[in-house]
Amino acid sequence: MPLLVMKFGGTSVADLDRIRNAAEKVKREVERGYDVIVIVSAMSGKTNELVGWVEETSPMFDAREYDAVVSSGEIVTAGLMSLTLQEMDVPARSWQGWQVPLKTTSAHSAARIEEIPRENIDAKFAEGMRVAVVAGFQGISPEGRVTTLGRGGSDTTAVAFAAAFDAERCDIYTDVDGVYTTDPRIEDKARKLDKIAFEEMLELASLGAKVLQTRSVELAMRFKVKLRVLSSFEENTENSGTLVCDEEDIMEKNVVSGVAYSRDEAKMTLISVADRPGIAAAIFGPLAEAGVNVDMIVQNISEEGRTDMTFSCPVNQVGRAEQAMQKAKEDGDINFGSLIADTDVAKVSVVGIGMRSHAGVASQMFQALSSEGINIKVITTSEIKISVLIDRKYMELAVQALHDAFGLDKAA
Repeated sequence: MPLLVMKFGGTSVADLDRIRNAAEKVKREVERGYDVIVIVSAMSGKTNELVGWVEETSPMFDAREYDAVVSSGEIVTAGLMSLTLQEMDVPARSWQGWQVPLKTTSAHSAARIEEIPRENIDAKFAEGMRVAVVAGFQGISPEGRVTTLGRGGSDTTAVAFAAAFDAERCDIYTDVDGVYTTDPRIEDKARKLDKIAFEEMLELASLGAKVLQTRSVELAMRFKVKLRVLSSFEENTENSGTLVCDEEDIMEKNVVSGVAYSRDEAKMTLISVADRPGIAAAIFGPLAEAGVNVDMIVQNISEEGRTDMTFSCPVNQVGRAEQAMQKAKEDGDINFGSLIADTDVAKVSVVGIGMRSHAGVASQMFQALSSEGINIKVITTSEIKISVLIDRKYMELAVQALHDAFGLDKAA
């Protein structure tokens, strides 16, 4: 039989009524002739509660025990989903990560999937099971310990199963009905996309769009797994939601497909750094070791033999970055006049595969921002993305202006 993977996020299984609603959707796919692998998240808010309990019990916790505790939320959901399907006369069985087994690395709380053997689940399908309900977010290490994949890991679990079992498609059920040209809460003319390319979705996810987790999109692109983003709270048809697929599967392409934003950004500038070979490594090496996620980088020549180095990072990593730079200065690795942190900025980006074959996108973007009196602090570009740092107070205005400038309320 053809196989489908269906993933339900925390809001989709937040209580017994929502689990029953999700189970009805699974039952309909079984009635259409599919064997189904269902990946479930913990009930909404449960993982945060479990993490809180761990941190209250042991502030310097053992990561192995952390995983043992926080993985339990998905186990509860999987059991309840399986029981609900059984009550609907659908042959279903729940599976914990170690029972599959979903094999991972030993990096507790940030494990990566290494292998998903098919034999155990295939054997149960052959015996008449129609639905395997798998606890997402978790696996088993080479040492035989439970591991977790990090926040959003259930999306990654779903895509990995779709790849391992050659699924026809991987449906991600969430609290939104698809991928939009931008956040509808900011721009009421935002339009739901019927299709979006893997590369575009990867950029949007990495830039702050919360619909899909970045690792899951990377995995889908690598293994050519077709993803469909759907709402758990609407009646869906074959054309519902947004299909994330290969660029070749999209007939009509807008030059720009979406506008993304991130409000939790900071701009940091090292003033008067020695302009010499190796200075970039001397700066960004210590930042990487301190776990600072550097994004945009701009270097400006100041006085002779000196340079100013500007970079952006998440606002909650500013303190870590300041400590790393101060230590590097004290150790004599770098010398700078001062370090200025601007924590009142936001990043706004336009993304689109059509940018590869169209000139003038940057000019159009900058003109749209200029028309609204928005000053650009930092610019970075890639083949299908242009990002700018601006004052945070202008973020929503910038998103709206760019959405209008590129006509994203209209289909291609």
